[in-house]
Formats: sequence, C-alpha cells, structure tokens
Amino acid sequence: MIACRLATDACIPAHLQPAQVLDYARSRDAHDGALLRGTGLAASNGDGLPDASLVSAEQYLRLLANTLRVLDSPDTSFMLGQQLLPGHDGALSHALLQAPSLRDALTTICAGHARLTPLLQPRLQTWDDGAALVWTDSFGAHSLRPALVEMHMTAVVALCRWLGGTRLPWRFTFNRAAPRHVEQHEVHLGGDLRFGCHVDAMLIDARWLDVPWPRGSAPASALALRQAQAQLSQPAGLLAALYDYLLERVRVAPTLERTAADFGISPATLKRQLQRHGTHFQAELDQVRTHVALWLFHTRRAGNDAVAQYLGFHDSANFRRSFKRWTGETPTLLRTAMDVARAAVQ
Repeated sequence: MIACRLATDACIPAHLQPAQVLDYARSRDAHDGALLRGTGLAASNGDGLPDASLVSAEQYLRLLANTLRVLDSPDTSFMLGQQLLPGHDGALSHALLQAPSLRDALTTICAGHARLTPLLQPRLQTWDDGAALVWTDSFGAHSLRPALVEMHMTAVVALCRWLGGTRLPWRFTFNRAAPRHVEQHEVHLGGDLRFGCHVDAMLIDARWLDVPWPRGSAPASALALRQAQAQLSQPAGLLAALYDYLLERVRVAPTLERTAADFGISPATLKRQLQRHGTHFQAELDQVRTHVALWLFHTRRAGNDAVAQYLGFHDSANFRRSFKRWTGETPTLLRTAMDVARAAVQ
C-alpha cells in the first residue's frame, strides 16, 4: 500500500514554515486575529505557534491565504521565499547548509520535501546538457498555486546564491499567464521568465550542478542526512504521491481502479479524496502525460510519433487531439515555441 498524507492530516510542525509566515506577517504590522482567522490555530501566549504542535496542509494554506490578503503586496510571496530555506529542521536543514554542490542541494531538497517544502514537491530531472527542478502540488493549493511557486522558486534561488557564492543563471517556466507585477519576478528570480508553459520549472545548464560550493562539506552533509532519516522517510502529500505513482506507470495507461487498489482504498474513496483536494483522477493523469510529453520534446527533440508511442497512444493523431485537450495547444505550436526559447538562451 502506498503511504501518503491528506490535506486534513496534522503533519507539518507549527514551529517551522507556519511560524515563519506568522513572524513575517507580524513584522509587517499584521494582527494575529486576521492572520489566524479560519485556521483553527492560536498563538501560544500571544507569541508564536506552539512548538510541539502539528498543523494540517489545509491550515497552513489558510494561514498563507490570510497573509497574502492582509499584506496585499506583490512582493509577499517572494519575501516569504527568501526565508524558507534552509529552514530550522535540525539535521535535515544542516545537511542542506553543508551541501557541497548544487546537485547535492537540490537532491536534499527533493528527498526532504515533506519537511522542507511540504506544500509543493520538487523533482530533479537531468539530461545531457541540462537540469530542471519541476514543482508540483502536494495537497491542492488551488488559487494559491502561483504564489506558492513564486515562494518556492525564490527560496531555491536565494539558498543557492548564499551557499554557492554567486547568482546562478536559472531559467524559469510557469504554468500560468504573465502576472501584472512581473517586475517582482525579475528582481527575485531574474529576467529569463517564460509564462504559459504548462509546467512550473527551474532550468539550468548541467555544468553548474557539480561546481564545488565554498561553504559545503560532503562528509558533514552526508552525516547530517544519516541523522535525518526520520524526516526523509515521511510520506508525501496525496497529490505528490499520486504524481509519482502515475509517472512511473504513464506508459501503461493507469486506471482509477488499479490506482485505488495500490493506495489501499476503494475507487470511490480515492475520488472523494481527490475532490477534497480540488482535482480528479483524469486531471492528474493528464498533467503527468503533459509533463512527460514536454520532457521528451525538450530533452530528446522527439516528434509526435515518438511521443505518442512512448505514452501508449495508438497513433499520433490521437495523441495530437489529446495534447490539445490537455494544453489548449497543438504539439507543433508548442514545440516551435520551445525551439524559439531554446535558441534565445544559446
């Protein structure tokens, strides 16, 4: 049976990310009443959140939504990201601080995401000359998804600049239209921004992955990771676990019934749980198929026939129709746009 956390499960330590959000909002003169409204949380003696308490993803998301609404500033998500990593999670955060290279840092973030970035799951993908950190939803962020992506991308950029001693030449793609305040993206992330790309990802040339970092120590990082096994073994959120499951089986057309059985629940229960997380099975499967198709287009320069065959479609025409349903664009148009983007950075 595949283990996972639901959005209602109390699994996020209140003194970690939720407390950071609360402290930042207070520093901007926001009041606890407005910040904690509807969360079911209460500050301990009017100070911070209780150290020993756990909050659910739903509560953390409500706290973030309240903070964004109360502060009403286009830089809030980016400023929250500046303080997100390495966090204050004992051995796991220490392992991240001691990361000897970009590859090690990204690998640690991905392995420890249930503690370090519980609301979004990062996945590191590499190919011959490049790498991508792809961000997907863990619990159902709904309208908060753009702000969460901004927050987590900023966290990685800021951490890598601090530990590596230089600002890395990241490129960014977003599964959203360009925002009104794109200048905040430029200030905190950089100028290489592409919107409407159907995937939230940070891309970088592979040559940066193994450049030694001046603050890093491979032995110290390895020791800290061994000490952090409890944090590393924690289950992911339902949507993150489902994404991994579907990605592993994307070539064999996974079904709702088979998936539910492997998660140890009935199809009706899985449907209800996904609905509670703001989605449904076909939407999650289509997202994974879209990401795999984009991966093949970008890294292998694959054509429609090859991608259709990889994803198990009977023919390329059927794949083209499905791809347009997933993305609103034909594969040819999207590949052309990707080729233009690739040429622009070469």
